[in-house]
Amino acid sequence: MAVVSSRYASAFADVIFERKISASQALQELNSVLAVLDENANLRIVWENPAIPGDQKRALLDAIAARLGLSRPTRNFVAVLMDHRRIPLFAEIVQDVQHEIDRRLGFAEAEITSARELSDNEKRILERQIENMTGKKVRAQYQRDQKLIGGAVVRLGSTVYDGSVRGQLEKLKEQLSS
Repeated sequence: MAVVSSRYASAFADVIFERKISASQALQELNSVLAVLDENANLRIVWENPAIPGDQKRALLDAIAARLGLSRPTRNFVAVLMDHRRIPLFAEIVQDVQHEIDRRLGFAEAEITSARELSDNEKRILERQIENMTGKKVRAQYQRDQKLIGGAVVRLGSTVYDGSVRGQLEKLKEQLSS
């Protein structure tokens, strides 16, 4: 269903950029709707049920939109997802909207795993190196894995750059065994 969710995400990103809507506000609004859906299983059941008339679902959406202070485009986007029975994909669609906005704004998501906690200066240097390599601004998430022994592993989408000691030892092991 990744194709379906990315299609809706791309369409909503088009609306955000064409109407010059704050991308961060739109994402915050989508995440608040997602939180309400996650907290209320009955709401999800109602919105996913094809036997309940659309106007009743939209009336419920309007009440939630008023309570959350949703913008009209976000409210309408959720209504479209509801009308096209895409609420089961809502979390995936919200994630794809985030990725599409990041792509259009020139951001790259990086997952950086290091053997030890990196200092703020080391993080800045590493992020600058990744920016130079990709030509994109970097949003990095850091985690630790002591099994790496030293160094770091950087994941950008499906590409992995392994600069860890463990990775170097594994490469050396492969070379020696071949």
